[in-house]
Amino acid sequence: MALYLIGDVQGCNGALQRLLDEISFSASRDTLYLLGDLVNRGPDSAGVLRRLMSFGTAVQCLLGNHDLHLLALAHGARQPHHSDTLSDILHAPDREPMLEWLRWQRMAMLESIDGHRVLMVHAGVLPCWTADKTLALAREVEAVLRGPALGDFLQHMYGDEPSVWSDDLTGIPRLRLIVNSLTRLRFCDAQGRPQYASKEGAAATPAGCWPWFDAPARQTADVTVAFGHWSTLGWLGRSDVLALDTGCVWGGCLSALRLGGAPTPGHEQELTQQLIQVRCEQAQEPG
Repeated sequence: MALYLIGDVQGCNGALQRLLDEISFSASRDTLYLLGDLVNRGPDSAGVLRRLMSFGTAVQCLLGNHDLHLLALAHGARQPHHSDTLSDILHAPDREPMLEWLRWQRMAMLESIDGHRVLMVHAGVLPCWTADKTLALAREVEAVLRGPALGDFLQHMYGDEPSVWSDDLTGIPRLRLIVNSLTRLRFCDAQGRPQYASKEGAAATPAGCWPWFDAPARQTADVTVAFGHWSTLGWLGRSDVLALDTGCVWGGCLSALRLGGAPTPGHEQELTQQLIQVRCEQAQEPG
């Protein structure tokens, strides 16, 4: 049995198949955790969803900003972007089963792997949130996504405010900040306020800010946080941080990280890692 984390697929179904071939994936034996942005910008978003759905419980998926964008389009809460490649889903005869499956995916997951706690999100975690708090807040959003108020929520999901977390937040402002943090976060300032404008890598951190995972007093520093979303950051493998968006849809690689298994000699207490990558034939202009 093997366990793999996979970065942003974004509709690159061919690359996903090659990656699964490379790791000799078996749905009866292995488990895949996909870190969100399953769809959009690539050539075959419908193929990606159908493939993942066919694997049943062997696949666990997070929702990213592009996946939520698809749900918003489907509910008339958002207009298509010129670079969207989602019509194959929206006009498919099996559109409804795909959308229903998508809205039952997760906003965050926390797993114990070889005795190490691994928190998985699409983008990031506010510095003031613990791992358990993050999971609880993710469940609040998941309940809305799966419930009868989904359409109304999607109408009000977009926007950059509020920018400061408080446990006293309620309603749409609370849910919006949770979604923004889990699916859009890259940088935050000294007060832990998100900064969404910059999409550059860590070397171009805005003045007065940090990459969210280097923020002082980050409350998730006691676990390993795995995330995608940040293609300009690329692969980052630290004991506390695993970044797995390696820019497949922009002509980079699609990455899988095998976690656990046989310990490395002399490092029996560490969470063992093996990075596997395939090049993507699909290259889009960033936008």
